[in-house]
Amino acid sequence: MSAPETDPVAEGSEEGRHVAAEDKAPQSPLGMVTAAVREVVVVIALALVLSFVVKTWLLQAFFIPSGSMEDTLLVGDRVIVSKLTPGPVDLKHGDVVVFQDPGGWLEVMPPVQRGGVKGAIHDGLVFVGLLPAESEDHLIKRVIGLPGDHVMCCSANRKLKVNGVEITEPYLKPGDEASEMNFDITVPAGHVWVMGDHRSDSEDSRFHDPSRTGKDGAVPIADITGRAVAIVWPLGRTGWLSDHEETFAAVPEATAKP
Repeated sequence: MSAPETDPVAEGSEEGRHVAAEDKAPQSPLGMVTAAVREVVVVIALALVLSFVVKTWLLQAFFIPSGSMEDTLLVGDRVIVSKLTPGPVDLKHGDVVVFQDPGGWLEVMPPVQRGGVKGAIHDGLVFVGLLPAESEDHLIKRVIGLPGDHVMCCSANRKLKVNGVEITEPYLKPGDEASEMNFDITVPAGHVWVMGDHRSDSEDSRFHDPSRTGKDGAVPIADITGRAVAIVWPLGRTGWLSDHEETFAAVPEATAKP
């Protein structure tokens, strides 16, 4: 049997030594800088893409501009909103939700103008989700009534009743009543009835004339961006937001779903 042919490169020939020398040749300073810059650009691009995906389908940060949810949320708080609700996760009584203005709830304000490079960077970071949205056309309230629910105020004890059950609301701002105005509504199909925790300073579902909107102030579920799940800024106020399940534990489902 003949011996196998030898590989001149593997056997340490002149060609093999030349290849090994090339592999071990030090990279030039310019090449090292170029490689480092390329790596940083790739990492930043991947981070931006990931942030945009998260913002679009999973989570988004919002800035609280008003006191309508005090003392649960204060002006200047940043909250994280889960976009899985409504959707894979159902809406529940007590959820704190962010929703787009259904029409006529917010005073029309001129958009904040940020010119130049700084403005472009700010808008870009908001777009990809690295800065919180400033909620110029969004509101944040608590879900009190689901589709088909009968919500009224006030009982003899000056409390809300949902589907005939009086509820005690521990999240109300101290000193506030359940409502300073009386109402009695059945939530339409595909809508929710929302109210702020600072009832005396919240223009919520109660304040939108059904003769004008035809919806008894209810908010279309399609307008809901998601459920606020946590405060993330300032650091001294970080924590999860409760839906106060115990408050609505005795409330039965609507007798006739719309």
